[in-house]
Amino acid sequence: MLEEERFAQLQTRLRDLWPTMTTRSAPANRTVIVVHSLGVELPPHLQHVIPAYEERFLCAIMSLLRQPDGHVIYVTSVPMLPRLVDYYFDLVPSADRADARSRLQFLSVGDGSSRPLTEKVLERPRMIERIRRLLPNPERALILPFMCGPAEVQLALRLGVALYGAPLHLKRFGTKVGGRELFEQEGVPHAPGVNGVRSVDDVVEAIGQLRASHRAMNEVIVKMDSGVGGLGNGIVRLAGAGDAKDIAGRVRAVQPDDTDLLPEAFLEQLDRQGGVVELRVSGAEFQSPSVQMRSGPSGEFELLSTHDQILGGANGMTFLGCRFPAHPTYRQLITAEAVKIGRRLTREGMLGRFSVDFVVVRQSAGRWHPYAIEINLRSGGTTHPMLAMLSLTDGTYDETTGDFIGVDGRQRSYVASDHVESSAYHALTPDDLLDLAETTLRWDSERMSGTVFHLVSAIAAGGRTGVTAIDESAGGAERRFRAVSTALDEAVRSVTMPGATLRTAGIAE
Repeated sequence: MLEEERFAQLQTRLRDLWPTMTTRSAPANRTVIVVHSLGVELPPHLQHVIPAYEERFLCAIMSLLRQPDGHVIYVTSVPMLPRLVDYYFDLVPSADRADARSRLQFLSVGDGSSRPLTEKVLERPRMIERIRRLLPNPERALILPFMCGPAEVQLALRLGVALYGAPLHLKRFGTKVGGRELFEQEGVPHAPGVNGVRSVDDVVEAIGQLRASHRAMNEVIVKMDSGVGGLGNGIVRLAGAGDAKDIAGRVRAVQPDDTDLLPEAFLEQLDRQGGVVELRVSGAEFQSPSVQMRSGPSGEFELLSTHDQILGGANGMTFLGCRFPAHPTYRQLITAEAVKIGRRLTREGMLGRFSVDFVVVRQSAGRWHPYAIEINLRSGGTTHPMLAMLSLTDGTYDETTGDFIGVDGRQRSYVASDHVESSAYHALTPDDLLDLAETTLRWDSERMSGTVFHLVSAIAAGGRTGVTAIDESAGGAERRFRAVSTALDEAVRSVTMPGATLRTAGIAE
């Protein structure tokens, strides 16, 4: 049997497993194999903390183990800190810890390099065999990846289990060019632009086309086709630009949002993978929200959440965090446009979580205008905060209003980021951070509000951590989030580190 046929046959098992893919489903003897492999190239300054990203789905283990006969196999590059696992169990004191721990297995490859976790597993046949031996029933098992690529498909085939994620035949729609083409086909507003650029000459020609109909434009965004989180974007400034030669000089001086990337290196990467040139949409007011969705194996479609993205970087285009929910003045507006994309992808065979990013602008408090920016056919920086809130409040997302209601009947909001960082935070260890998490910055299980940490092991290696601050109000969530930086700064105040600066991303401003 061909590999494509074998994989298709494995995927049919998801039809029976789909009813168990919620936190409140009936027992189903399901095993979830968590492989949080990024599968994308991150900039050099982030590569040494990549193994810490694999911790982000820990927030979901209580939900995954909610079914009495459910099992979880959690695979990581380096061994998981035992105290970190205890921290997550302590967040839900009502859980039967002994029973849950008996159904949870951690496996480590023992390779802390920045290479994708799935590739590390595939290189080790004995690791694959070890996972296989732990499966109570392979037909009731699935891989929960961060994103899907050829490596994840191979892992599913080697293990003989289903894969819960976007099929490879839809990969094009997750690129900048493919996303723009889908926006056009479905009548979703998007920024004016030109697809398929590679060289400086291509970008110059694209700018000429855009200037013909947008004479007042001062900036364009050059986007690499497979860029992630805004790090593949660069700005070309055109104010006062003259002829094509002048514009070519502006293009060669492109300002990447990734401050570690020089213009020459940016243009080399663009030449390798191609990309798009877009008019930079602007207005008196500007926000960048997103909509999260998921599709099931038999054509099911769900809205999961909306967020306001928190952006930073050299040009304000790099994803740093999010606020839930998106602002009510445009929440339904972006949802209506995202549903067009979601239903189209579902018809095309989409499976698992995905999202659409937007920018919305308005002039002088008038009507908001939405522009779709890109499609993410994977989990993202908004996934683990929502999973944490689901696990800790046992609540429900209301697709009609866009609000989240906890089991106590009260609304919940949060602020989340993977970028709470400072060069001074290198002085802290994961134990120091967990000390704070258990005292000053603890989660209140009775009020179902407080602070939840992730990326804990990145604090010493990278001077950074991740936080989800949950409260009944948006203002309360903001205050809780700001309190994290205050507490971390205080924790390192007495440490002398020449040249260290407290740089907490400024995302709570």
